[in-house]
Amino acid sequence: MSYKDFFNFKIIKSSTSTNARAGLFSTPHGIIETPIFMPVGTNSAVKMLTNEQILNANAQIILANSYHMYLRAGCSLIKKAGGLHNWMNFHKPILTDSGGFQVFSLSKLRKITQEGVYFQDPKNGSKHFISPEISMQIQEDLGADIIMAFDECSPYPCSYEQAKKALDKTNKWLIRCIEAHKNYNQALFPIVQGAFFEDLRIKSAEFVSQFDTPGYAIGGVSVGEPMEIKNQITKLTAPLLPFDKPRYLMGVGTPIDLIYGITYGIDMFDCVLPTRNARHGTFFTYEGNKIIKNKQFQEDFSPLDKKCNCYTCRNHTKAYIRHLYKTQEATAATLLSIHNIHFLINLAKDLRNSIIEGNFEQYSNELLENFNKN
Repeated sequence: MSYKDFFNFKIIKSSTSTNARAGLFSTPHGIIETPIFMPVGTNSAVKMLTNEQILNANAQIILANSYHMYLRAGCSLIKKAGGLHNWMNFHKPILTDSGGFQVFSLSKLRKITQEGVYFQDPKNGSKHFISPEISMQIQEDLGADIIMAFDECSPYPCSYEQAKKALDKTNKWLIRCIEAHKNYNQALFPIVQGAFFEDLRIKSAEFVSQFDTPGYAIGGVSVGEPMEIKNQITKLTAPLLPFDKPRYLMGVGTPIDLIYGITYGIDMFDCVLPTRNARHGTFFTYEGNKIIKNKQFQEDFSPLDKKCNCYTCRNHTKAYIRHLYKTQEATAATLLSIHNIHFLINLAKDLRNSIIEGNFEQYSNELLENFNKN
């Protein structure tokens, strides 16, 4: 038995002028059409939304966070429930991250060693330890279709020496993750690191590519760096990864990010931004981001975006949603979240269709022109 019994990636069409490609990624819980945006359910739920609302937004796969599941619900409880799919009653593909990014963000509450990471729960002060082996066990208990290797994410900015040490540790931990992980019905993705140093990114991509895993991820971006640097690293790294496997750009998810990422050869994206922005009153449109509380929408009886066919845009106006937001009705955040997630999922779908139809470069350039002039 091998990964190939459970996972398969097939490229349907590639762009002739860019690295963009349209594919099908088969998993135990369904086929994912790529490129795809994946909503984030940090605590095993996408904030403000029900599973039905997520499915109605055409989500094909969602994420859950291993760190939060480990600390809050507890992996043993979720395992008893039959894994995340039964726990959440969500029976499409699920991806879990390793918890590494959350642990390393606790700069004053953790100690990184060669063996793993010692850290304190910032909420109650309890002490914990996660190693590559423990991360694999946590994700095995959670039962996601796609799981991530335990890695060390360098901050921005950082020194070359700091980035190199983190990368060396990430490479050693990847080997331990592969040795510890034996469930072939879970796809283990290695993660490319190396901060913002091109030679380290190249070495990292070469290192992870030697392992015949079902897919690969690019981490350590969208950590505070300018967009130009993020694009530079993505453009450099993506083509270095195996052509016949899905490529996942972690934690990235604005409309412009999707366009650039797909152009460079990225297949999978995730980000908390759509729902976070919604809770703060910001919504995506094909004319750039808008803020619902602005007075210009007080008597605007049009949908959030005239090209969008999500539940929110089919049923409600900007004026109504502005009223809800100004009166602090939680429904405002729900309606904006539905729209933002649908918008990104649909944007990825439209870009996929343009690849298949052979006009990706023209379509993506038109979109970028609209987004950038607002």
